[in-house]
Parts: sequence; C-alpha cells; structure tokens
Amino acid sequence: MSEPNIYESPRLLDEYLLFHYGSEDEIFQHAEIPYPAAMREAMGFTRRTVGYFGDYPVARGLDLGCAVGASTFAMADHCEQVTGIDYSHGFIRAAQHLQRGETLEYRRHDEADLYQTLTARAQGRIDRCQFEQGDAMNLRADLAGFDRVHAANLICRLPRPLALIERLPSLVRSGGELILATPCTWLEEFTPPDAWPQGDTFSWLHAALTPHFTLVHRCHEPFLIRETARKFQWSQSMVTCWQRH
Repeated sequence: MSEPNIYESPRLLDEYLLFHYGSEDEIFQHAEIPYPAAMREAMGFTRRTVGYFGDYPVARGLDLGCAVGASTFAMADHCEQVTGIDYSHGFIRAAQHLQRGETLEYRRHDEADLYQTLTARAQGRIDRCQFEQGDAMNLRADLAGFDRVHAANLICRLPRPLALIERLPSLVRSGGELILATPCTWLEEFTPPDAWPQGDTFSWLHAALTPHFTLVHRCHEPFLIRETARKFQWSQSMVTCWQRH
C-alpha cells in the first residue's frame, strides 16, 4: 500500500461505514436533488456481490478486503463461519465493534464544515463472523480449503495482485466457489504499472485462473460511494464467479 495509507484515515472510515451501512434516505439526503436512477440502483453492492454465491448452506467462508464488514455479515446468511480480512486496522476495528453487536457512530459529510452523526449497526448472523487485520498478498499459511471466497474491489488496490491470484487455488476447496469483483481502476499510487494486467483485466484473470477454476458467470455491478451530498463516486465493478476444479 502507498504511504500514508489512505484507508486508515477517519474520512475514509466514515465514507465506508456509510457505503456499507447507510440507508437510502441517509445517502440521498436532499429530496429536492434529482439524483439519477442509476445511483439508486447502485445501492446494496455488498449484498449483491455475495448474492452470486449459491443459496445453500456451507461450512466456511473467507471475505478478503472486507473493509468494514457488510459483505462478511452477508456471507454469514449461508456460511456457518466467515472470516473477514482487511489491510486497514481502522476498518477491522470498526467491523469487530459491529460483530460484537455494538452500534458505531460515524460522520456523514454534507458540505463544507457541515456533518451529520449517523449510526452503523450490523444485522444477521453476526455470531458466525470473525475479523482480523491481514495482508491479502501475504496471508497466514493456515488459511486454506474454504467453501467460498469473496474479494470485492480488492485486486486493483494491491501492489502485487498476482501474489493473491496465485494463492487463490489453495484458499478454495475442490468444488468451492470464488467471487472476484473489480472496477479495474489500476492506479500507480496503489499498483506499480509493471504489475498491471498485460491487456484487459478479464483476459488476465481468465488466463491465471482457468488452470484451477471454471468460470461460471461474468457480469457487472454498480456501486456508489458518497463523499458529500452532491459529490459521489459511481463505478461499475466487473464480477466474475468461479468454481474450483
């Protein structure tokens, strides 16, 4: 990660808590602003990507780049145990608070020096989840054999994305499911250009994963990160769903 790590900033923590736990009314606060319909359709990204897993119960799930935890909690609907891992200490502390059933106050930036205090709260089978700080490029050796692995908007933020890609076959058990989502926003401040895909991201992933995985589905899902009442990041993430040979 670049130094200083922007994902340890209070501003990013607040934005991601709103991204993961904010209601539609909290995100689109001004009824008089004509927010485009596509922005509203981008709500619920953390649940939509997890929704590409099968709707049957499994034992173990792994959520890499879990941020503040909403996708991990969503995986727990069908996983008996889910581990969420993120590089940001601040994100993991927030997720751990929520996993204990606590509420967490954060600030929504409206404009200038105007802020509103909101409250995040996790729902669902939070007792099935655990969170730890970790590096997706250097995961501890005993992580292996998961029924489901989810990594959303992660690979194009890694300095060495191939380090994770090459580890994926050992993380997913035979017959298990893998979901990767990425907006393909390769930026020098996160990933050196010599570590970018040679060609388009999908072809790069397909070549790297097909020796070990079968591609089941490919689609695109929008997501929305609110910075202020009138400034948003609207992006499309490419979602690929795989099954381990």
